[in-house]
Amino acid sequence: MSTAAIAGGAPASGRGLTITAWSVAAVTTTLAAASVLLEMFGPGPAATSADPDAGAGGVGLVVIQTVMASAFAVLGAVVVSRQPRNAVGWLMVLIGFFFTYIAISNELYLQVVLNTEETSGVIPYVLWGANWAWLFAMVPAVTFLPLLFPTGRPLTPRWRALVWFAAAGVALSFIGSAFQAGPLDGSEAVDNPLGIDVQAIEIFRGLGSLCLIPAALASVPSLILRFRRSSGTERQQIKWVAVAALLLPIAPITGWVLGNDASWPLILIAMLVVAIAITIAMLRYRLYDIDVVINRALVYGSLTATLAGVYVGSVLLLQLVLSDLTQGSGLAVAASTLAVAALFRPVRGRIQKAVDRRFFRSRYDAARTIEAFGAQLRDEVDLSALSADLQAVVTETMQPAHISLWLRDVKVSVR
Repeated sequence: MSTAAIAGGAPASGRGLTITAWSVAAVTTTLAAASVLLEMFGPGPAATSADPDAGAGGVGLVVIQTVMASAFAVLGAVVVSRQPRNAVGWLMVLIGFFFTYIAISNELYLQVVLNTEETSGVIPYVLWGANWAWLFAMVPAVTFLPLLFPTGRPLTPRWRALVWFAAAGVALSFIGSAFQAGPLDGSEAVDNPLGIDVQAIEIFRGLGSLCLIPAALASVPSLILRFRRSSGTERQQIKWVAVAALLLPIAPITGWVLGNDASWPLILIAMLVVAIAITIAMLRYRLYDIDVVINRALVYGSLTATLAGVYVGSVLLLQLVLSDLTQGSGLAVAASTLAVAALFRPVRGRIQKAVDRRFFRSRYDAARTIEAFGAQLRDEVDLSALSADLQAVVTETMQPAHISLWLRDVKVSVR
């Protein structure tokens, strides 16, 4: 064993992996900053160009995408520095780097190719990389992370076959995307500099999709099965990521409701939240706080929906019943607001009890036990019986390994 290992430091190989991860994170943040600067100070897409549909989406979208990508890379490097052999941290670094690569290549296309019509030198090869970079940005996020989180290994040896199946899909799709002849995807003004005009290239692309789609669909059940088999720390780790991942399907729905192309920015923000949750889970920082987060989210989400329904319903009802009195006035709105304010505390209490009873049964039972003991405490006068009852309550609610009860001997003198 090395001296560093004996002293408690990371082995030399671990330090090398950490340096590599932080180097990739530094490159990622540099490219992210360059993307934002190009979007802010570049001339923008030409009004008339070979690709009239080209558009960067504005500075805001570029900032959101690069912040998300940089966060994945930096947080992944943090995880690697703590667990250099765990694949989860490396996947985060990989996802962040390739999302940033896509952003910078898109900006180069918009600001250089479309404005100067410059398609020589290294630029076609940079854009060529963006043709397949999505494979190493999206596939790890939707396939490898769920399959390997949080241990860095598949759930069982049988699930390892699915990991190799997904890896084969990435390899086949890479060949099909990287060497397809003709204009590059998303860069219609630039032809693929390494394109091969062979029919088999399209076959590789199709085979890659056939491998990736079932692998991605099976990755979520893998995480669910891992959660059901887990306990203790691992269960709390999965909870953190599962709660954050709930935002991913909500984001596009919310974006569709809001309109104005809000779906993709919201998805990027949801991915940022997932990256933060993965890091918290991997570093095991305040893991058990997730139960409080879930509890509060259920309570206040239900409370908001209930009070909003009561408010809207009461406004409509009062306007319908008292139309002669409320017409042209805010009486219905004022009455509904007062009613909602009066209902806040009692409705919150009922929802809290319902949530505890349904989702946090142990906490609900413990509260009921302590409440019953409090009522008994007011009437109990026998000290030995009270001691036995107290030990029973502590055993039921706290479940300690052992209990020791010390009672101070107090002498009372009466004059």
